[in-house]
Amino acid sequence: MHDNKILNYIKDVIKNMPSDWFDLTTHRLDIYNEKLAKTEFLNRFEALFNTNNSKPEALAALPTAYDYIRLGHPLSCILEWVIANLNNLNPKDVISFSSKTIPIFAILRKNLIDNKHTQILYTGELPECFDAEMLRSIYGYQFDLKRISPEDNISDFNGSTIFVSHQDEMNSIQLHPNVDFFIGIHSHLGSILLVNDERNKDYVSEIQHVRRRETIAMTPANSLDALKLLIDKSSVHTIKSDVEGNKTKVFNSIKAITRTDSMPLTASSGLSMQYAIMMGLIHYAVDKYPDKEIRFVVPPNCYGGTNDQARRVAACLDKVQVLDLPVDGDHDMVQSIDLVLDQIAKEDAIPYVIAEIPTNPRVEVPDLIKLKEALSTTRNTASGEIAVDPVFILDQTFCPNKHFLGEGEILSTVRAISYVSGSKFPSGGQCTAGYCVGNTNTKSLLNYIEKHLTLCDNKARNLQMGILATQLPSMNQRIKDAYANTRDFVNFIQDTLPEAKINFVSEELAKQGFTPSVFSLDLPTKGNTDEERELYKRELNHKLIKMMITQIPNESKYCVSYGQLKGCYWTIPATSTQGTTKEGDKDYIARVSLSPNLDLELHKKVFKAFVDSI
Repeated sequence: MHDNKILNYIKDVIKNMPSDWFDLTTHRLDIYNEKLAKTEFLNRFEALFNTNNSKPEALAALPTAYDYIRLGHPLSCILEWVIANLNNLNPKDVISFSSKTIPIFAILRKNLIDNKHTQILYTGELPECFDAEMLRSIYGYQFDLKRISPEDNISDFNGSTIFVSHQDEMNSIQLHPNVDFFIGIHSHLGSILLVNDERNKDYVSEIQHVRRRETIAMTPANSLDALKLLIDKSSVHTIKSDVEGNKTKVFNSIKAITRTDSMPLTASSGLSMQYAIMMGLIHYAVDKYPDKEIRFVVPPNCYGGTNDQARRVAACLDKVQVLDLPVDGDHDMVQSIDLVLDQIAKEDAIPYVIAEIPTNPRVEVPDLIKLKEALSTTRNTASGEIAVDPVFILDQTFCPNKHFLGEGEILSTVRAISYVSGSKFPSGGQCTAGYCVGNTNTKSLLNYIEKHLTLCDNKARNLQMGILATQLPSMNQRIKDAYANTRDFVNFIQDTLPEAKINFVSEELAKQGFTPSVFSLDLPTKGNTDEERELYKRELNHKLIKMMITQIPNESKYCVSYGQLKGCYWTIPATSTQGTTKEGDKDYIARVSLSPNLDLELHKKVFKAFVDSI
């Protein structure tokens, strides 16, 4: 009776849900409370269920859920809630994945760090992409693997027992008391992980963090199909798309935009792409230089996902370390790269440098000729041998239209790979799928990267590829229009509040092709001590953002996003993108991003009112 009530309610929810739940990577940012992001949506959704309220206006008023689809979104949260209630579990103990393999890896990762044994039991076949040898030799994961029959007894085990089963019909799940983690795999939709028993509660946040950093939740389209499967197996209508046609369009667009010849790689998100790059390069190093250590060089104040993921990889592997790369403000990226590459050469280690150009959040561009020289310099080890040359891994999400790697371009002669977060300009905020390309010196590296995209089942999904096929052809024009709006707004702010420090590209850099639509704003402050001045500035940041998002609620949002099709996005990096960054490296400034489509004059008017109020 209770199950029928839930499924009937979900049927009405699907009929009345806001289109944004399906069409956008973010929903209702105007009522987004970051501190409650993991709980508020489901708490309020459950309250609607208890009163049997599935009216469109009630669903539309629900706050955003999690962030950017990576960690979750309305439809994946509801799917997890339904499965939890049907199996008498807490919704936090049900975690959906777009990937079929990453939920297994998430448990293996925690057990590696905790030095705990793991056995993986499975019926039928494991996903085709599951490669036990690669997991052991490259990721360092240790586990026993055993195929069993459904009628076999599952005995007690000194460690964690993972049970993997195919669930194409989303059947009800019988959790065996000796199974710690049940993973149901659907051949087209992804996977659902159930955490069994209170003794495993410490795994939940760790598993969610893997989902946030190394993959994504089950996509909105697939979550919707999974919900329909639960309600009525005959009602599922999987969206059909021209898979090969879309793939060709996307690859051709990426090649044209980047002016590169190598085959692009696409992933379910920017961080999925970065994870494959990191693990692929580690695999390459293990194969070619088995006795050498690996150094990932990362700016300490860069985007929190990049920073955090690099350190998470290093935490699992003894031969991998992360070195800080100061890149902006009082630090020069090229000088920092020179120093750190000299150090790595003396250690006879393998250098992999990750950097954003322009930098985030200071929007600075290094001297590219000197950068090329620093990356091209032949260095020697302490014993006088020629050191391994670096691979430069460029996050160019801010300026995906800038040419770095093609024939004759500035980074065409060094080993360089570039990648872009797809939730920004490539998709216009409609999906998370990202991509990477390499120059002619990195073709063998791209093969390794693709292996790990496949292993992690993190390639872009069919619907994501369809969105990219539609959006990528107009990307360069959208970038151009968004930059024009941003330059106009920056000039207005400089005239209206000349005491403010604005971090944005110069007109000269813009002529060189650096046309971001993001700038950071260091507001003027006052006070008798450094602490008073810092506190005043932080309060001023919040006052400005509050005025913008309350007075222009249809366009101004509080979010780290940019590259959207419309609107204006405001955030404070220290409390958003730099959430996992060390406190001393955080930036308590306002970061602003403009789209090609917004009421710029209204934004100027509200900003002028803000200035008049201070």
